[in-house]
Amino acid sequence: MKIYETKGFARWRQKQAILDDVLCTAVSEIERGLTDGNLGGNLYKTRVPAPGKGKRGSYRTLLAFKSKTSAFFVFGFSKNARGNITGKEERALKALAKELLGYGAKEIRKAIKANEILEVRCENEPENE
Repeated sequence: MKIYETKGFARWRQKQAILDDVLCTAVSEIERGLTDGNLGGNLYKTRVPAPGKGKRGSYRTLLAFKSKTSAFFVFGFSKNARGNITGKEERALKALAKELLGYGAKEIRKAIKANEILEVRCENEPENE
């Protein structure tokens, strides 16, 4: 399973000091059916903990997810900053999820080279050449 993040998500995540392994754990939990919500259109919502804290009251992330294939973190927010996303944001994120999950290897490489998406490295994942 390959895990990626959009450039905008990566900037937000860096400000929150969320580590790669936290995202890897979130994807692993979704693979096992542990999610805060399937919003439809391969868009999922899941909680991730703030550094040194638990998941409760920490962060919510939204990701495009296709089991055993790939996951793209596309949006994140602090639970105390907002309750949820708007309907308009949800529709836009579902369209983005459809686009990202439709990428083949060539489009993925091109997006990484253009710095539009970044690969998330999981601790137990072998690096590809």
